[in-house]
Amino acid sequence: MTTVLLVHAVSLWRASLACLLSTDQELHVRTTDKGGVRAAMEEYASDILVTDLDCPDSVEVLSLMESLRRPATGTGTALVVLARGDRAGDLRRASDAGARGYIDKFGPVDNLREVVRKVAAGGRHIDESLAFGLLQATEVPLSPRELRVLAMAAEGESVSSIAGALHLASGTVRNYLAAAIRKTGARNRLDAIRLSREFGWL
Repeated sequence: MTTVLLVHAVSLWRASLACLLSTDQELHVRTTDKGGVRAAMEEYASDILVTDLDCPDSVEVLSLMESLRRPATGTGTALVVLARGDRAGDLRRASDAGARGYIDKFGPVDNLREVVRKVAAGGRHIDESLAFGLLQATEVPLSPRELRVLAMAAEGESVSSIAGALHLASGTVRNYLAAAIRKTGARNRLDAIRLSREFGWL
């Protein structure tokens, strides 16, 4: 029996994906949102963690998976992601988190069960429609601090509020924003936010 932990922020989609996976009697499926991942994994070891890269919390889930597979804590849980080929940044982040299965979320329904079984058996899988996007995925050009500042700006935070939250000078925040605009080739802050979202960096 393969134990699957399905992580999704949207309860309806979470339940629907769990229903699909549960049609395979060899899969024992549990579900949670981002906040319950660590507790769920501590309570019951999972062979596979499945998440959707379009999910608002996917960045945090991938970061958690990276931390859990560090030698100090370790985990035997393999990561399988639902993805889109036009989101190079998402594919790169999943690769950095150690994903072993990449499923095109617009592909055949049966792919999900088949890939989960394949990865659980120790294999790897990437849908052909995602392969080119993964090969073309480039390193995120922005530093973690530049991404953080840009993400807060995308949420409507002012320079002064970002500076206060991150314990930085306002001039330093402006420098980070200017660097983000330059590195993304954007025209201004709003354009840098738009491009970063399109590439899956935010």
